[in-house]
Amino acid sequence: MSDGTGILLPEVDGTRSTSAFGRAVVGDALRGADPVGGTAVARETNWRRGYLTHFHRLVEAGIPDADAAVGMARDGLVSVQRRMRATTDDGEVALVDLLGSVRPALPLRSQTVEGGAEQETELTLPYDGRRLRGEELRDRLHTWTAAGVLELGAEQAVVQVMDHPEWLSMPGRTLVTLGARSEMGPLHSILRWGGHVAALDLPRPELWREVLTLASDSAGKLTYPVADTAAGEVAGADLLHDLPQVTDWIARQPGHLVLGNYLYADGAVNLRLAAAADALTSHLQRTRGDLSMAWLATPTDIFVVPREAVEASTAAYERRTPLRRLRPVGRAVSGGRLLQRNYAPDEDPGINDSVVPQQGPNYLLAKRIHRWRAIAARAEGVRVSMNIAPPTRTRSVLKNRLLASAYAGSHRFGVTVFAPATSATLMAALLVHDLYADPAPQASPWQEEAVRAVHGGLWRTGYDPRSALGIAVVLGLGSGRG
Repeated sequence: MSDGTGILLPEVDGTRSTSAFGRAVVGDALRGADPVGGTAVARETNWRRGYLTHFHRLVEAGIPDADAAVGMARDGLVSVQRRMRATTDDGEVALVDLLGSVRPALPLRSQTVEGGAEQETELTLPYDGRRLRGEELRDRLHTWTAAGVLELGAEQAVVQVMDHPEWLSMPGRTLVTLGARSEMGPLHSILRWGGHVAALDLPRPELWREVLTLASDSAGKLTYPVADTAAGEVAGADLLHDLPQVTDWIARQPGHLVLGNYLYADGAVNLRLAAAADALTSHLQRTRGDLSMAWLATPTDIFVVPREAVEASTAAYERRTPLRRLRPVGRAVSGGRLLQRNYAPDEDPGINDSVVPQQGPNYLLAKRIHRWRAIAARAEGVRVSMNIAPPTRTRSVLKNRLLASAYAGSHRFGVTVFAPATSATLMAALLVHDLYADPAPQASPWQEEAVRAVHGGLWRTGYDPRSALGIAVVLGLGSGRG
């Protein structure tokens, strides 16, 4: 599960268990707002099978009371930071105590690459082998909104960026990208638009050759960390093992920082990364006043959705389609599990559950840590960009045959899956909007998450996504063979 050093899960009964950690953190988050839910988590004996019920309660408990949603976020974050461990020369400490007590012995140096390409001063979107611009791009955004692929607020935000191309280069700000080479991250777009990026990723030579080539061929400026080792200069750093050095390096970057978290790994490492990045984020929030924060939320999570999405889903469910004729047979052979409604017809607001169980509780908790920090920071007056990104054919999806097949067949259910370049550029435009447009605060945290969601249609399809997953897989496999 780990090499025994760096940022670690806590040891419980002689093992570092992700299930024990997840159950404890979710219980701590629920206890104040939903004491019955907190007790139910403590009694859960099979976390890997039962976790979804408790993640639902995390969402439900925050609907009627915005203060409860903020309180759960804060309690969950405190639990993560107090429970997660970090190794030091003097032994293990709670992660919450690491950055205040350990000074980096060998600070990371900075190097910079400035590109020589012409700056792009117009927002264009790669789509279907072309770049959409102007009225063609506006029409595509409107078509997506009408088809239920994204919420109206997302269309309006991107159009506002089109009307303010001076925002694209992010003047006066430095974007810090944790996970610089994430397929969904904004590195490529911001450099193309002439912005300044402070990039962090693992110390892998092949990765940095790609990043530095990208920067030199762009119109932007890239700053990156370098460590002096016995083998010479090494670009990059490992957040799990070099957290004090990384935090110190980021804190020394000039200008107003936008801390963007685009980290991802498989299994327990993803959870450790989420906790490490959150400790870094919390420390910088305390020590720097000029800080904004950014994340991308996954569409395969549990979200509260507005009444309009429920109404659109109900209309789609009642529409006469070939799938409607399959419903009686599908339910008969599956014991009622296939092709269920996405929502009860009168839900207001609705709860969309698009979780893919194969991704597991570690993935969902890592994403919940991001969402909790966004909720807590926004309540404290920090400018936050946290937008739901669409289903996308990234490498991590395509290497999972089940997910790849489900994505290939999802269009039969009204779900649109994006190419990585389209998703990354669209989400970078929304990031720029969130940093420069006048903020329009929503009444509750769930509405902040929903207003500019690019969910790909998962919120407005007629069918509960998990109840359609098996059929989508079969249809996707058939598409692959075809």
